[in-house]
Amino acid sequence: MAGLSSISVTLKPLNRAFSSSNSRHNHTTSDAVFPPSLRFNGFKQRKILTVCFVVDDRKQSSPMDDRPESTSSSETLATSRRLQKAERKKSERFTYLIAAVMSSFGITSMAIMAVYYRFSWQMEGGQVPVSEMLGTFALSVGAAVGMEFWARWAHRALWHASLWNMHESHHKPREGAFELNDVFAIINAVPAIGLLYYGFFNKGLVSGLCFGAGLGITTFGIAYMFVHDGLVHKRFPVGPIADVPYFRKVAAAHQLHHTDKFKGVPYGLFLGPKEVEEVGGKEELEKEINRRIKLYNKSSTS
Repeated sequence: MAGLSSISVTLKPLNRAFSSSNSRHNHTTSDAVFPPSLRFNGFKQRKILTVCFVVDDRKQSSPMDDRPESTSSSETLATSRRLQKAERKKSERFTYLIAAVMSSFGITSMAIMAVYYRFSWQMEGGQVPVSEMLGTFALSVGAAVGMEFWARWAHRALWHASLWNMHESHHKPREGAFELNDVFAIINAVPAIGLLYYGFFNKGLVSGLCFGAGLGITTFGIAYMFVHDGLVHKRFPVGPIADVPYFRKVAAAHQLHHTDKFKGVPYGLFLGPKEVEEVGGKEELEKEINRRIKLYNKSSTS
């Protein structure tokens, strides 16, 4: 309710002046307005009447008027920020998708070229090094599969034990683009680069095996990056990989590892679903798969 306001109105007597030719009328009017008793020293004493009006300015208010004036502007600002955030996420997803595809395509192309030039160089003398070639490809597959078992053992025996101070960053909300746990990726990359270097610039069966081992570790690293960092933890978009049923199962199993429902199982990645089923977590695995599918469909339509 608005406050009260006062208005002062002053009513002054009407003083009419006439010409000297009508002095009698002027005298009569003057006496009527100002009686002789109110005159002194040749001046007319005027009585001023002041009337005060008190106005009650009441305004009917509605519930909408009780809101702070800044509410409407705050809602508009919040809506604008949400729209900007959504546009920024779309742009980031597209950018990361292009970067992921280009990086994987680049690494794969380099690996194919390295294999091609290495064996062309080995066959310059006209002889085909069959044993060396078979050893290279066999060890490539073996190293890629072996890295899954190595990662499972290291995850359980090292990362969740003596190296927990580094790995703990992976089990906490990430602040920024990187985390301390990323050091393990660099550690695994060092022997892969060394093996590839030695195998590429040297001839013989041993160098061929080293080259194959380096290729296998690199292949596992690329796959691990897309499935673990991209699909599971959504550090970048992975495109059609998210639609592969088995990869969805792998992602759900690894998510159970972060919930610690089965004492950390699974510690592996690509064979994680098998580990979960071995400890009786098949039902929980199915629930997690369905939950991730719903979230994926919701994010795709929004």
